[in-house]
Amino acid sequence: MTDDPSPPPPDSAARQWRALDRFVEADARLARRAEAHPATAFLYEFVRFGVKQAWACLFGGAMLALLLATYLWYPAGAPVARYDVLTLGAVAIQIAMLRFGLETVQEAKVILVFHIVGTVMEIFKTAVGSWIYPEPSLLRIGGVPLFTGFMYAAVGSYIARAWRLFDFRFSRYPPLWTTVVLAAAIYVNFFLHHYWFDLRYLLLAGFMLLFGRTVIYYRVHVAVRWMPVPVSTLLVTLFIWIAENLGTYARAWRYPHQAEGWQLVGLSKLGSWYLLMIISVVLVSLVQVPRTRDGRPAAGAG
Repeated sequence: MTDDPSPPPPDSAARQWRALDRFVEADARLARRAEAHPATAFLYEFVRFGVKQAWACLFGGAMLALLLATYLWYPAGAPVARYDVLTLGAVAIQIAMLRFGLETVQEAKVILVFHIVGTVMEIFKTAVGSWIYPEPSLLRIGGVPLFTGFMYAAVGSYIARAWRLFDFRFSRYPPLWTTVVLAAAIYVNFFLHHYWFDLRYLLLAGFMLLFGRTVIYYRVHVAVRWMPVPVSTLLVTLFIWIAENLGTYARAWRYPHQAEGWQLVGLSKLGSWYLLMIISVVLVSLVQVPRTRDGRPAAGAG
């Protein structure tokens, strides 16, 4: 959905990353040429959208590629367990992205927070049998290989990078403290529902109450486009579900129904991932201040 191109475009978000800064001027020249005709302007924006999404997914894409590559080609009986290679590989990816300007220090901090939050939940979930990691490893806490925290971190990395790349702005953004309370309640419910009532439907209703009228505005190039926040959250959740199916296919982890062989992860998991996306957006919003269309901090932010 498209809106008018106001306020004026900010400086290119590519300047946030050293590796892209050198291409900003060349991209600007290409954009001016593309705008000479409606068809090329549309094609330019379409390709630009894909490139931005790919850049936002860089850490997650690298992790998924590592999962699939080690599943397909890592030799059986190697002296180092595959899961430990995944952990060391994830650390190497992180260091390389910082070293070559593919990631900012702020993004690395976001990844660290997500790694801790995800690992704590993984330790609990594997202990109660929600899923298992079927292969041996040395670099683990309980039943949880350390690479798993990077899978959660990939979600946070994507949101933080997309926030800047698409210059997210919001209307009717709820007070920040209410979103923190909601995210905390969702996180607690991931643990509590094993011993008490599952409050996910109540929590989803709370999300709709807070964010049902919230609109996210974003730029691919010049034109401002918009989407209801519940819809944008669902779209990202669908892609995470696809990535999860690839991850379980690569035996990175396994659900009980996959004990006899790989099967599709049920659509019911979309609800869990949707709730996790809410937590992820709130955590990133504590670093990337939500702003209104005119650039002011949203209610309760700043």
